[in-house]
Amino acid sequence: MTKTRYVPKLADMHKVCEHNYARVLSLLPDCDTESLSYQFQVNKNLHYQLKIIDSSRYTSTIEMSQRSAGIDDTSPDYLKPVVVLRLYHDAQMAEVMSAQHVGALKPSYAYPNNKMYQRNEKEMVNQFLAEWLQFCLDHCKQLQSSGV
Repeated sequence: MTKTRYVPKLADMHKVCEHNYARVLSLLPDCDTESLSYQFQVNKNLHYQLKIIDSSRYTSTIEMSQRSAGIDDTSPDYLKPVVVLRLYHDAQMAEVMSAQHVGALKPSYAYPNNKMYQRNEKEMVNQFLAEWLQFCLDHCKQLQSSGV
């Protein structure tokens, strides 16, 4: 029995990345200024931060993280979701660069593998970002900006 290699559907990935770009721009009034951070809350226990790490003419790199009340710095990383994404302004796309401190995701993985990534891990992480951003847009109560 021969297993077929997973091949990502490029058109589907582009569609998700294009929608993510639009969602990020809806949340960020300004994504061209480095060292700028936006915080907003969904409710009294759930806060999000979008931090602009790097910005140039054609790209911006943003870190999105979730902060929950009762979660301290000694809590495990899986309780503190974080995603680094790159906005491509010329293509109007947003792509996940790393998630949960795992970077350089490949388009596909053999399965099973040592790290137990799914065959379509990159696609799934970009879809997670889409759902996360939409949740924030639907529930955002307050946006605050600060220089970092």
